Formats: sequence, C-alpha cells, structure tokens
Amino acid sequence: MSFINTQLQPFCQDFTIEDNEEEEQTDDEEPKFCGVCGDLAKGYHFNALTCEGCKGFFRRAIKRSSPLQCPFLSKCIITKNNRRSCQACRFRKCQTIGMRKEMVMSEEEVQQRRIKIRKRRLRDTLMQLSAQQEKAIEELLTAHRNTFDFSHFKDFRPMDITIASPIDLDQFMNEAYDPLHSHRMDICAPAGITSYDACLLFPSSSPSPSFYFDKDQTKGKTTVFTALPHFSDLGTYMIHDIIRFSKSLQAFRSLTIEDQITLLKGAMFEIMQLRLNMVFNAKTSIWECGPNSYYKDDVMRAGFQSVLVEPACKFHHTLRNLGLQEEEYVLIQGISLFSPDRSGVQQHHLIDQQHESLALVLKTYIDSKRSGPEKHLLYPRVLACLTELRTMTEEYSKQMLQIQDIQPDDISPLIKEVISKDT
Repeated sequence: MSFINTQLQPFCQDFTIEDNEEEEQTDDEEPKFCGVCGDLAKGYHFNALTCEGCKGFFRRAIKRSSPLQCPFLSKCIITKNNRRSCQACRFRKCQTIGMRKEMVMSEEEVQQRRIKIRKRRLRDTLMQLSAQQEKAIEELLTAHRNTFDFSHFKDFRPMDITIASPIDLDQFMNEAYDPLHSHRMDICAPAGITSYDACLLFPSSSPSPSFYFDKDQTKGKTTVFTALPHFSDLGTYMIHDIIRFSKSLQAFRSLTIEDQITLLKGAMFEIMQLRLNMVFNAKTSIWECGPNSYYKDDVMRAGFQSVLVEPACKFHHTLRNLGLQEEEYVLIQGISLFSPDRSGVQQHHLIDQQHESLALVLKTYIDSKRSGPEKHLLYPRVLACLTELRTMTEEYSKQMLQIQDIQPDDISPLIKEVISKDT
C-alpha cells in the first residue's frame, strides 16, 4: 500500500479537474468562437462549441438549486464583455445552441473520473522503463552480443553424411529388431548402404533400444550417431559462450562459485535453445548458425530421439512466431539463468530477487515498447515457453546420459560436466 501511495502522491498534488464531461477538441487551425458569448472556443463542451468560461458557467447553472431570473426583459444580448450581467439569458443561450444538461456529471461521477485519471497516469508511469531497468537491459545486451557469434565456430569435427539418415535407421531397426532376442543378428543393409552387422544395446533407462553398427569389421565399430561429434563440438562452443555471458553479469559474479555452477548447469540447455531460436528460420525449419545450417534430422543423427526433437521443433516455431526483439531474448536468458528453484541453490533470496527484477523489466519493456492488443498476451506466452523449456530440459538430460553410455568418447568433458547430476 505504501508503494502505491508513494506513486500516487505526485498526481494528487495540484490536481484539479477543469472539466467533468467528455470533450471533443477541434483540430482545425482556423479559430473557433463560442456560440454563447463569441469568445475564443477551444472545443465542444456538453454538445456545443463554447469557450472555457461558458462551459464552467453551464455546469454551475445546472447544479444550482434555485432558478435563474432575468432582471430585465429576458432579451439580453450576451457578449464576451457582458456575459456575467445576466445569468438567466446566458443560460438560455447555452440551451439554445444545444448544450445538454444530461451530459453534466454528478459529484460521484466526477470522483470516479478523478480516480480513473490517477490510475491511468500511474499505469503510464509504471509502464515506463526506469534508468535502472534500462541499465539492466544494456548490460544483458552487451554481454549477449559479445558472446553470441557462430562465425567463430570453425574447428569442429564434420558430420558424417555417408550413413543412413535417422528415418532410414528407424525403419531398418523396426524391420530387423526381434523382441525375443537381444543378441547380434545378421541382417541386410538398407538400399544404398554398405553391408554391416548390427548390434543391439538396451540401456535400462530407455524404453526403446539404442544401437550401433559395424561400418567395417576390420576397422572396429562406428556408432550410428554420426553427427554426434559435430554437435558435441557445437554444444561445447555454445557452453563456453554462455559461461562468458553469465560471467559478464555483475549479479551473477556476486554469487558464490557453487551457486554459479548450479545456475549454469540448470539453465544451460534452456539458454542454448533460446539462442538457437534467434537463428531459427520458422519458414524452412532450419537453424542458420552462421556458415552452418541444421535441420531436425541432423539432430536425430546426433542420437536424440523424436520424443525430444519433435517438441523442441514445435517450441522453436512457437517462440519464433512471437516475433521477439533482441532485448526480450536477452531478458528471457537472464530470467532462465537466475532461477531460484534450481536444485542445490544456496543464495536463494538473492537469486529470487534478481529473477523477479528481470521478470518485471521484461513485463515493463513489453508494456512500454509494444503496441496493439496482442502485447497483453505476449508476456504470459513467453512464460509458457519457459515452462515448456523446463520440461524439455529433463528429457534432454535423460537422453544425453543415454548417448554418453553408448558413445562416450564423442562427448566433450565440458558437456559431461553440465549433464552430470552432482554439482
């Protein structure tokens, strides 16, 4: 209540309502004159073009308890100079030009209007970004721009595109898989693929079998996750950038090292997806990462299953279609990073304060910078996307651990550290 009173106080001082009816101002440059006394008129009042003086007079006359009487012959000519001489004839002239008494508001209506005006002014003030909020956005923007550039992603292992696509392999395994046996089976290769033997692996945590095959028995086993080395390099590259992004924020640096690690591990997948969404082409469903482009089949060839890939693609379409601005993207990254509900967080109060502060900045930014009726739905839609990201994070960690069990040498130590459960 004290916060509201503080905000309202500037509006309560020297605040008067000059008029208590809806006015229609004239925008023409040509001067207009009052229909009652001939003085300069600034707009329509009570349904007639009048000056400010006759507007106030009509309002007061309507509220009088006693009737007005002309001391002469009720034929007074009202002018700017003598309009105060005869109230009765002036009032009659007001009615003659069309001023309507039913348009004069009661005292109760005046008070209600005053409250509405104060609330509107307060809302308009709260919708403006403060200097501190502007500074928070600038800090996030600077940190983001200094740590988000796929053009430097060059020293990576290329994706092996000579082996069947994930769709081919799924079809192949459905045809070849015998649920009664989990041992090696001799099977024929799909059309266009060199003959090989397949070996099925059944991780206990996975409802569906993960597998690898012998590309050449003389050279040893090659996993089916042919794009995994490349995506491991890409993920490592992005993790380094996100760490630098986080370390650029003063509020993050002020936390203990333990909480910094906890927040980074908890938000890493979410921030990666938010950044990837900024380069996602919703029309082609392709992530355009500088000189490299990726489609969802590439992600599946890295070992990720459709239970994660399909919701992720839907998420990227949904978020991208919101048409977020760069400022909104970086604020969402900050909100995700400073999540006080991450398991193992110690400085909960400080992190919660930063989380709430950034959420308010995002809400204020949308209210002050956006236009149109859709802006009122943008903030809750963004929050819904963050909730969806949190759900996908759990599935991502689960699948990464499965992939690591099958193909551990192709997962970088940094990624292993991020997906590890211990802090």
